[in-house]
Amino acid sequence: MGKRNPIKVSICNELFQGWPIDRVFEYAAQLGYDGVEIAPFTLADSVTEISPKGRNAIRHAAENNGIEIVGLHWLLAKPEGLYINHPDEIIRIKTQEYIEALIHFCADIGGKILVHGSPHQRTVQDGWDFEESWDFAKETFKVCLKAARERNVLYCIEPLSHTWTNFINTVAEATRLVKEVRHPNFKMVFDCRSASAQEKSVTEALLRALDSGYLRHIHVNDSNGKGPGFGEIEFIPFLKNLIKHNYKGYISVEVFDFSPDPQTVASRSIGYLRGILETLTEKG
Repeated sequence: MGKRNPIKVSICNELFQGWPIDRVFEYAAQLGYDGVEIAPFTLADSVTEISPKGRNAIRHAAENNGIEIVGLHWLLAKPEGLYINHPDEIIRIKTQEYIEALIHFCADIGGKILVHGSPHQRTVQDGWDFEESWDFAKETFKVCLKAARERNVLYCIEPLSHTWTNFINTVAEATRLVKEVRHPNFKMVFDCRSASAQEKSVTEALLRALDSGYLRHIHVNDSNGKGPGFGEIEFIPFLKNLIKHNYKGYISVEVFDFSPDPQTVASRSIGYLRGILETLTEKG
């Protein structure tokens, strides 16, 4: 039997619409996932509504199933009215306060990474000055990163396709932002679906992200919005490069098309990824 691959696999919980979070942990463990990534809006309209008792229950449910809570994503989908780079200072302050609440919630339930996607709460609207919006975003992140450092979690910007947003679309733009913010708890996420739409090559973009030194988390999905192995993205060279570069973070299954059902998506995705990883590890 070959050595265990250091790359761990998680799955995002919003796929399991309506499932209690403890059931998600149990099922993910049964399939062989190492972790679960949580979209806070699936638990409550605001994480401030989740009591210390409720937070402990989430953490213990994961531990009891041998599942690591990787962290959070879809951070600003709820509550309404949040915006990291809005010209209205009151809106930005409200957003900063909620991001800080998310950071504390993430740490309370045992998570280590917050993935900042939330395209609709960062898009530069018509009439706004782009560089001013860039500076407002930096201001928001810098304010919140104090809490991230205190709670020992990483806050990671996710480049997303132009079909989602016009703000931070590429690895190059995310790298620029991370460099300008200059904080040890501010890093980058790589999303395969967005890279397939936005970059010339998914593999080349991944290599740039790896070479930047800022990559800490990866969303694995296909250009069609389905799970890895359900479409055209070639994951063998992708995963081979992760192993070659000694990547030790999570690859997290995030899908946008939940058909035919959560069980099929989750089981086929983990089988596909584990099969490649085990083959590559054996060869290595």
